[in-house]
Amino acid sequence: MAVRRRQRRGPGGGRALLAAVLLCVWGRAAAERVRYAIPEELGRGSLVGPLARDLGLSADELPARKLRLSEEKQYFTVNEENGNLYVNERLDREEMCGESATCSVSFEALVHNPLNIFHVEVAIEDVNDNSPTFSKGALDLEIGEWTLPGAHFPLEMSRDADVGRNSLVTYQLASNPSFSLTLKQKPGGKTQPELVLERPLDREKQSSFELVLMAVDSGDPARSGTVQVRINVTDANDNPPVFSKSLYEARVAENLPVESVVLRVRATDADVGSNGRVSYSFGSVPESVRALFTIESESGEVRTAGLLDFEERNIYLFGVEATDGGGLTDRCEVQIDITDENDNAPEITILSLSSPVPEDAPTGTVVALLKVRDRDSGENGQVSCELSGEAPLSIVASSGGSYKVVTASALDREQASEHRVTVVARDRGRPALWSSTELVLEVSDVNDNAPVFEEAAYSAYVAENNAAGALVLRVQARDADAGANGRVSYWLAGGSAGAAGAAPLVSVEARSGALYAQRSLDYEQLREFTVAVRAQDGGSPARSSTATVRVFVLDRNDNAPRVLWPAAAGGGAAAAAGEAPGAAATPFEVVPRSAEAGYLVAKVVAVDADAGRNAWLSYELVPASEPALFRVGLHSGEVRTARAVSERDAAKQRVVAVVKDHGQPALSATATLHVVLAESLQEALPELSERPAGAEAAAAAAAELQFYLVLALALLSALLVLSVALAVLARLRRAGPPAVLRCLGAQRFSLAGAAFPADFCEGTLPYSYNLCVPAPARAVPEAAWPPPPPPVPVLSAEELLGGDSCEKPSSNSSAFGGEVSAKPDLPQVCKTVRSWSSP
Repeated sequence: MAVRRRQRRGPGGGRALLAAVLLCVWGRAAAERVRYAIPEELGRGSLVGPLARDLGLSADELPARKLRLSEEKQYFTVNEENGNLYVNERLDREEMCGESATCSVSFEALVHNPLNIFHVEVAIEDVNDNSPTFSKGALDLEIGEWTLPGAHFPLEMSRDADVGRNSLVTYQLASNPSFSLTLKQKPGGKTQPELVLERPLDREKQSSFELVLMAVDSGDPARSGTVQVRINVTDANDNPPVFSKSLYEARVAENLPVESVVLRVRATDADVGSNGRVSYSFGSVPESVRALFTIESESGEVRTAGLLDFEERNIYLFGVEATDGGGLTDRCEVQIDITDENDNAPEITILSLSSPVPEDAPTGTVVALLKVRDRDSGENGQVSCELSGEAPLSIVASSGGSYKVVTASALDREQASEHRVTVVARDRGRPALWSSTELVLEVSDVNDNAPVFEEAAYSAYVAENNAAGALVLRVQARDADAGANGRVSYWLAGGSAGAAGAAPLVSVEARSGALYAQRSLDYEQLREFTVAVRAQDGGSPARSSTATVRVFVLDRNDNAPRVLWPAAAGGGAAAAAGEAPGAAATPFEVVPRSAEAGYLVAKVVAVDADAGRNAWLSYELVPASEPALFRVGLHSGEVRTARAVSERDAAKQRVVAVVKDHGQPALSATATLHVVLAESLQEALPELSERPAGAEAAAAAAAELQFYLVLALALLSALLVLSVALAVLARLRRAGPPAVLRCLGAQRFSLAGAAFPADFCEGTLPYSYNLCVPAPARAVPEAAWPPPPPPVPVLSAEELLGGDSCEKPSSNSSAFGGEVSAKPDLPQVCKTVRSWSSP
């Protein structure tokens, strides 16, 4: 806490606080006052009283309530274990309070949890610990021998620093036949000793006397002091000085300049010459009076020798003596009253400051206790306090000049972490004086704010095939709280239902909020997913908030185009038919030689698993060595004739199409299309019957293997095989020729025609047709061929399959066309061929 004080003279007047308004926010008041009375001079550690018990605190409450004292000078101390009040240092009433009739020490006792203040007053009772004293070691008197018996001679009064009964003094004089002692009552209850001459003096017989004056106080036990009285008998001085008043009074303001005249005493002497010359001096006065006042010996003027302070002492009473040249004296009393001036600004003492205070403290919470004191009196000592500055605080007057600073509204550390206010105390003097003290109240944090993301929903874009551990996105949440309450950690709170396995795809770093990919992402498998990220602070209880992160996987050109048609040779159809791989069917298309330019040959169908530009496909043909017969649509993939077919063109054409995507870099695939130039399928058969040499070798090896297997089986089960063979042969003879041979009626074709190749496969033209061809036969000379037959009528598949003359197609048809189904011993086969192309 920073405290700054300043004093300034302000305009006259002050503002009084409205007590009714302030009482509304007091909470539990602590106006009661606890009083104790102890004698002075008690030793250190002496018990004063059970303070905690008198305040209503039990021994169990003491550790939590933290009872302590606020006095500026530690005359007393409180025991933290039992709460008793003890003397902390020697107490001298005369030193603490001087000649004041009453003496007490006031202080405040503070208790915490909740904060409260109690006023404690300890009265210091006087003990007769001071003996009466005289200012001089000896009193000198000169008495003329002509003095008549019965004359009175005032003697110096003793001084007793005690008060009350202990300061009441009586006097005793040592026995002497010439003198006696009488006591004269003075104002204030004091006694003036006077020496009385009992019989005439004769200087020639005895020129001097020595007496002992003893002063005894009224204490128990009584204390006494003595002084020697020396009397010198002189010749005649008939008239002593006489003061005009027995008591001179004056009223002066404090802070009077030094050497200012306060009053003038006057004494007259009827004698003449040196016996009538009067001089003035102080009688028996303490040194504190001599330090503040002086008296002119000739004029009798009493002047100030130092600065008068009303707050230190407001009245002075002392004696003045007038002495003539013959030694005769007279005494009078001087009383000087000091009036108060507004020369003391209010003093502000901070008794307790609860800083920092939690921001969730309720309205009316006491945050500071102040003690305001003005040493002046009357209106000059009446003080009002107020707060200056923008802060949710107010000040409330309590009893005994104490004030409470309480919260006037809710605190919010996020808006202001500290509040600076100035406590201004102003008195009602003219002109008014004021002082100020600055209070710095820190507000401690409470976890009342949840983390807030910069965005409620985030979007992140990650290219596929990323490396594991790649940074996806960095989220950030801010917490307005401080310390652990504002320390944010990040966690994954789940993912979207559509993103299967989304949680393992990414991880989040707890401190930085960075999201990292846990594995490589594949656009073709997962195009987007969402994850929920929770930000949680370190408060207790913790607060959290959630943000949604939507991750989009960006496509990369990592998939080459895949050709759907024409299918690559050596596929699964041959394997499924039980043939050797080399015997697989090769796709081909038949193009009539009469085809003009633009004739649709086939359509290359390809797909790309990528997206966007990476999936945009374009088609082109590998350039041929001779002028190109075919062309392909750049985007459609349709293979058409680029010109009319000529006689020079080879009957078998191999067209290679390249399919490219538009990725960076571009990926491609090739499709091979076999084209046969023939007017009809029968004309194209000779070209298709040629088998590759490798296929024939493979077929021979397979046949040889089958031979040995059959032979082995025959040796093991010869009888069984023979019986089965005979049964099959008998059944075939009874059944007659197969019905399929009746589909063509009378044979109009030569048996020497070209055989239907075993590796035949249909084309891709978008129409269906039926074809019947003769079975293989012996070679016949060319002259034996009959004239060309008329065109064979085309029958639909339903017509062929509807009667008994054709067999149904085999279930082993390939994906893009029918497979030739023909028996060696049948003269004819019936085949239904379909082809299509993608739209």
